[in-house]
Amino acid sequence: MYCLNPNCNNPGNNDRDRICCACGSSLFLKERYFAGKALAQGGFGRTFLGRDRDLPTSPHCVIKQLYLQQTSPGIRKKAIALFQQEASLLQQLGTHPQIPTLLAHFEQDEQLYLVQEYIEGEMPSPAMWQQSGNPEAQTWKLLKDLLPVLQFVSDRNIIHRDIKPSNIILRYSDSKFVLIDFGVSRLLTDTALMGGATTVGTPGYMAPEQLHGKVLPASDLYALGVTCLHLLTGVEPDRLYDAIAERWTWREHLPPNLKISAQLSKILNALVQPSLKQRSSSAAAVLREIGVFPVAPPPSIPPTPAPNPDLITTELSPSQKPQTRASRDLEATILCDYSALKQHLRRQHWREADEETQRILYALTGKRPSEYLCSDDLERIPCAEIKMLDLLWEQASKGRFGFKVQAQIYQSVGRQYNLFCDRVGWPNHQSPSEFKSVNYSLRAPVGHLPFRRWSGGYTWWKHLDYMTEKLIQCNIIADER
Repeated sequence: MYCLNPNCNNPGNNDRDRICCACGSSLFLKERYFAGKALAQGGFGRTFLGRDRDLPTSPHCVIKQLYLQQTSPGIRKKAIALFQQEASLLQQLGTHPQIPTLLAHFEQDEQLYLVQEYIEGEMPSPAMWQQSGNPEAQTWKLLKDLLPVLQFVSDRNIIHRDIKPSNIILRYSDSKFVLIDFGVSRLLTDTALMGGATTVGTPGYMAPEQLHGKVLPASDLYALGVTCLHLLTGVEPDRLYDAIAERWTWREHLPPNLKISAQLSKILNALVQPSLKQRSSSAAAVLREIGVFPVAPPPSIPPTPAPNPDLITTELSPSQKPQTRASRDLEATILCDYSALKQHLRRQHWREADEETQRILYALTGKRPSEYLCSDDLERIPCAEIKMLDLLWEQASKGRFGFKVQAQIYQSVGRQYNLFCDRVGWPNHQSPSEFKSVNYSLRAPVGHLPFRRWSGGYTWWKHLDYMTEKLIQCNIIADER
């Protein structure tokens, strides 16, 4: 275990230690995360391969530390504001399956931390390209994998600013290229804190306008194109451009016997045009030229686990299944498997039903159990799924529990979250021990279940606003504002 105190002279510790043997600092962040080995270090921050004690099935994470122990109050204030801004950005972007998810962000011991999903894979390299046996096909794959990601980013008015091979990972689990370090390269540089954030980037990969402090979505396209040229040739970008002749010479540096098609050459040359007027205008335009039409990334829905034999001892007969018109209509349109939830609700196993409801919401949005849902996540859930979830809760509890009754109570108290909590018996604050106050029985107040398992972040109390707006959008309730 590695001590995160920047002033520690001997940060290495044993795996069983909880306190640093050298400086006495706690080795845990939020009593949950701890650092293993250091991955990178810059002027204002460090990156570690970490672990998450609460996720035994997928324990690895990436911990990014922004330390400010010798900064002036003004710079510290600016750094914290930038930290909040970039954390919000990362939270948005983490909804894409090819961008690492932001697991947590917080301040501890006067240091700022980001905890992100760990992507197991390898960075692309010229050696990987040559070993693939078909460098052109590998280049097409990189473009087809990452151009939709850049379109997703551009649609949200965000620019990566530092695309290069070391900020790309070929993920082992599905052989997809993943784009990493959104915002982090900007966050962990002194230029960001001193007012020069627009110059963040890596020489050789930066577009000409970026060198002059101007960044556009086309700047990321330029960097992606240069990345492809480096991977195809194995030559550093600075050597691939003849500044005197003002032209790219990458074809002259290709390995012997490597032939690049006219179509790929045309695409790459358009991506790396120094002139913005001549460069590809958008990722969507490049995809259309390739013949790929960008679509919104679908949420990844993992398979429903087999029912727990300790909780389900007998199979219900078809005559015992609800056959209302509403449920029959919904059965024809839903995407997710609700069999486990139905079993729990029929047996009034409220705790298990609450947990299964969270699992379904996360499956429908492609989120992991360690994350929380925001308004954009709920926007992606089909109305039929929300209706089915609420209908099952309403039927099993005879109208006492479900999202609809919660939203109706919330609107009846003028959308004041503290008043809502008083009505349904929830704590007004969020804490690790809040689940101890949940009453998993029909004797609980109306609207008590399902609990706010999926809420989190700095504005965690807004989860009910998000769900209420979703129910209004799906015509499950009326807007009573």
